[in-house]
Amino acid sequence: MGFMNKIGYLLKEGFRSITAHGFMSFASVTIIVACLVIMGSFSLLAVNIDALINKLERENEMLAFVNEDYTEQEARAVQPALEVLPNISRVEFITREQAMANFKQDYENSALFDEIDPSILRDRYVVYLDDINLMADTKAELERVAGIADVSAQLEIAKGFVTARNIVGAVSLVLVVILFVVSVFIMSNTVKLTTFGRREEIAIMKMVGATNSFIRTPFVIEGLSLGVIGAGLALAIEWGIYTLLTDKIMTNIVGTFVSVITFSVLALPVAAVFLGVGIVVGTFGGTIAIRNYLKI
Repeated sequence: MGFMNKIGYLLKEGFRSITAHGFMSFASVTIIVACLVIMGSFSLLAVNIDALINKLERENEMLAFVNEDYTEQEARAVQPALEVLPNISRVEFITREQAMANFKQDYENSALFDEIDPSILRDRYVVYLDDINLMADTKAELERVAGIADVSAQLEIAKGFVTARNIVGAVSLVLVVILFVVSVFIMSNTVKLTTFGRREEIAIMKMVGATNSFIRTPFVIEGLSLGVIGAGLALAIEWGIYTLLTDKIMTNIVGTFVSVITFSVLALPVAAVFLGVGIVVGTFGGTIAIRNYLKI
């Protein structure tokens, strides 16, 4: 058998088996799609939470209030001591007058502040962090700096977001592992039905000297094809579900507080992961299914 004829025969046998066992092929693809969509949904949730945490880390701030008896010049002199502390990306000095102007800007009835003298406020530093996981430690470091009277930090909010990220990340990892194993199991059982129905043919091929790789290849092609088909369908379904949900979120009041990564940004890596998982699951499942039948 020529090389091209050999390739053609193996491909034909692999694809023929898909149509010959239509219901089981459909079941395999459905399971792969379901597993990939569930895995993808949790992974995308974890990615968005991680992006939100990173955004909060860039925007999250603590207020370090300078001693009220310090002059503005003395207050500004504290800045170098703050900038050298670990986990601080940058600091911004805010004078009493600037703080009062900010209060007026934040409140609709700014006339309430017209009779208040800015001197009752303190000069302060807005401190931006690199990692909000270390917010409590950074707060303690700031409080030890000479000239800093008090530090205001939203520790509970930061802790809540970090906990949410860790939980979603852990759940996503566990689900990915479990669903991957389930997908391989279903795929291998599907291909096993094919091999069982062709066990006599396989035995004859072994008797006439066919190599294990020659016998195995159509079944691997079958599993690989089912995996790729499942990956493509899962990507389309995931895209639709993600777009629908994110549109709902962004048009809801939640969208004013939470930003969501568009699927167009995530499409390429998601497609690569789905395709990779589909190929691995299909190939691995097909290889496992035929293994026992190749033993002499």
